[in-house]
Amino acid sequence: PLASAYADRTGDMAFIDKLWPSLKAAAEWTEEASRATGFVTYQRAAESGLANQGWKDSFDSVFHADGRIPKGPIALVEVQGYVFAAFRGMAALARRRGEFADAEHWEGRAEEMRVAVERDFWLDDMNFYALAIDGEGQPCKVRTSNAGHLLFVGLPQPERASLVADQLLSAAFHSGWGLRTLADDAVFFNPMSYHNGSIWPHDTALCGVGLARYGERDSVVRLMSGTFESAVHFNMRLPELFCGFTRAPGEAPIAYPVACLPQAWSAGSTFMLMQACLGLEIDGWEGELHVTRPRLPIGIDTLTLRHLSVGDKAVDLTFQRVGDRVVAFLSDRHEGQVPLIVRT
Repeated sequence: PLASAYADRTGDMAFIDKLWPSLKAAAEWTEEASRATGFVTYQRAAESGLANQGWKDSFDSVFHADGRIPKGPIALVEVQGYVFAAFRGMAALARRRGEFADAEHWEGRAEEMRVAVERDFWLDDMNFYALAIDGEGQPCKVRTSNAGHLLFVGLPQPERASLVADQLLSAAFHSGWGLRTLADDAVFFNPMSYHNGSIWPHDTALCGVGLARYGERDSVVRLMSGTFESAVHFNMRLPELFCGFTRAPGEAPIAYPVACLPQAWSAGSTFMLMQACLGLEIDGWEGELHVTRPRLPIGIDTLTLRHLSVGDKAVDLTFQRVGDRVVAFLSDRHEGQVPLIVRT
């Protein structure tokens, strides 16, 4: 997904062409790895290895609703979303290279993954996606932020995305500072744990971009506000994670004692959330700026992005609150140099 995102942002096919043999090999490996079950899975090969090998790699971060630890191999829901995005990205890049048969193949594989996730991970009784499917084919019926990563890649059908969004934005997940990794009614929920109820800024940001993708831009503004205000309490150095206690008036977020501080992906989360608020996308292929239903963070009435790179040009783009709307415009000296397409 990163290669196709880079290409969409820059239009730099020369770099993609250099990487193409490696990208194709990685996609083919992923395809082969998912052949047996239809999903990419993991299982440790030795007792000394990590029991869980997703980004939530604590020993108890994957479990069944009753607290049982599942047997492998494990298929994590968000990993299948990443595979879906990778196959779809490969299809787009292959099409750019004129390899139309390969493009059709990867598009087909992406659709197969989308159908499989919707069929096997969706829980009708919870209106949510399962955390994982275990080695016996049983879903882990636990509500986690992992499902928000599916929104990030655009896999769910809109009706299901809306149901997931409503729950992510509910008090079960949203602490007031950010999104918890685990709903507060789960058996292993602990706001002081590493992966089972804490708040990771990068996780909140990925979910936030997914929420914006499905039209929840106003909700992303609230997430941005909570993230920024938590950063203030950490001297503007967002930590790896912090505790998931519910926000209370006059109280600061509770630090996780051994969190890395600062951490790069936490620092990057603020920019990711800001872009989601602004509805800003850069089309590197056409050299265009696209702004869709822009929103400004709470307390900011004017925001200017300076030296924004679009192809071989750099422009200043301003967002300004006008009544209950936000308008976007290029600076006078850059107007007309780069097409700006605004959708409200």
